[in-house]
Amino acid sequence: MNYDIIGDIHGHADALKALLKHMGYRESRGAWRHPDRKAIFVGDFIDRGPKQVETVEIARRMVEADTALAVMGNHEFNAIAWFLPDASNPGEYLRPHHSPKDGDKNFRQHKEFLNEVIGTPHHKEIIDWFLTLPLWLEIPGLRVVHACWHQRFMDFIAPRLATGQRLTRDLMVEASREPEDASEKDNPEPSIFKAVEALTKGIEIPLPKPHCFKDKDGHERNRVRVRWWDPNASTYKQTAMLDDGARDKLPETPIPDHVRIGAGGGKPIFIGHYWLTGTPALRSSNVACVDYSIARGGKLVAYRWEGESELSSTNLVWLR
Repeated sequence: MNYDIIGDIHGHADALKALLKHMGYRESRGAWRHPDRKAIFVGDFIDRGPKQVETVEIARRMVEADTALAVMGNHEFNAIAWFLPDASNPGEYLRPHHSPKDGDKNFRQHKEFLNEVIGTPHHKEIIDWFLTLPLWLEIPGLRVVHACWHQRFMDFIAPRLATGQRLTRDLMVEASREPEDASEKDNPEPSIFKAVEALTKGIEIPLPKPHCFKDKDGHERNRVRVRWWDPNASTYKQTAMLDDGARDKLPETPIPDHVRIGAGGGKPIFIGHYWLTGTPALRSSNVACVDYSIARGGKLVAYRWEGESELSSTNLVWLR
């Protein structure tokens, strides 16, 4: 089977339909179909864009018709946590709707989705479907995860997951409990929270003081995502996923050994999540990121996999 791995959509249903059509898919019997290929979605169907429910329904119908597969992104995880009550704190939810620390940031990040679904049957239906999405896929010839293929964390969490690498409502509680102590968060020993965080959001490490930066939403950050797949990235300057100007200000101090996990050899790995810009390109010969910031005026990108073990940039497609 050949696959088309499609990047983060974030509610841009029109771009998704255009890309599917460009790749030879046609809508038939309630789902988009290709005569001899399947799509794989890397997650982040929702938030930010103009057509939230339609985007989810396109993907959901394809998965249910067996014309696509999908994994959970951090925005699906956050949507589930926003919806589920926190039994240990009556009146609260696993993802706080308001918090002293972040104000209404959680709502602002989620408002486009809520504006379409809150108070409607769609809300619960979509959350129930999100809970069917696996945290990762490993199928003949390739691997797919939203943000980071962290084998040690996968091995740790796998026995606790439902069949097919899926989170349960009970496990969502542990996955949502962020450690209060920052040193515990950065401890290399696995936990449910750290495993789900790494798989859906990538690996973040604290920057050496006094370094900080502003993220895409203008929030000041003192933790940075790392190029976990790059075995040669061993210092903060080399590994930080920042623009060149911000990265150049970082020191050549070595990063902690436990975050240098690498992609290893073997099957190619496909990821989304990282809001890349510019002309789509591979991360390495066996790692492709297909998130090119459609929600900020970028591109909706796919990789057309033909069974190759070494990836080729010529198989990346997008609409100009």
